[in-house]
Amino acid sequence: MAILKPSLVKATGIGMTSQRTRERMLTRLREQGIKDEVVLSAISAIPRHIFVDEALSIRAYEDVSLPIGFGQTISQPYIVARMSEILRKGNTLNKVLEIGTGCGYQTAVLSKIAAEVYSVERIRPLVMKARSHLRELKCVNVKLAHADGNMGLPQLAPFDGIIVTAAASHIPQGLLDQLAIGGRLVIPVGTDEQILYLVERPSKFDYRQTKLEPVKFVPLLGGTS
Repeated sequence: MAILKPSLVKATGIGMTSQRTRERMLTRLREQGIKDEVVLSAISAIPRHIFVDEALSIRAYEDVSLPIGFGQTISQPYIVARMSEILRKGNTLNKVLEIGTGCGYQTAVLSKIAAEVYSVERIRPLVMKARSHLRELKCVNVKLAHADGNMGLPQLAPFDGIIVTAAASHIPQGLLDQLAIGGRLVIPVGTDEQILYLVERPSKFDYRQTKLEPVKFVPLLGGTS
């Protein structure tokens, strides 16, 4: 497993879309029920258009998922905000694990609301693409790993927050084991019908699951490529 740390480079292209466009996105998120101003501020600070192909940049601030290649997508802004809000629950996040880096958009948002972010992606070209985006934004508190997300990163556990951005057939025990006591895991579960779950760990041997809402994600696959 290779850990790849984004280096500092000057951000480019951030002014490509107007702040007014981003403000409209924030207004829409508030209307959809997102209340956490820390999360909203993070989303406002991250230029979503740099994470999609130039041909799709005109749609970057619409509330839709968009293709990023390799059969993967960038999640719609509402889902990114919703999962981040659930993970945070108004608390300070120290060490967070993300399963499914993709293009790095959710990772960048997490970098604004957590002290340390570790993100795992199974597709190497996407790791490299995300690394480039995170360099642009100087996300120096993020480390990327090319690895099987089902395994998590046990050598760096425990995590006080784990967020999974692909739908699992079940909640992996390995991720539950890596959740800190008092931590929260947000994960979509299911195949044809997917439900977003919150798993809390109030004590060492106790896990509390809550079904939240229907969602639609690409499947969580094993192995690397």
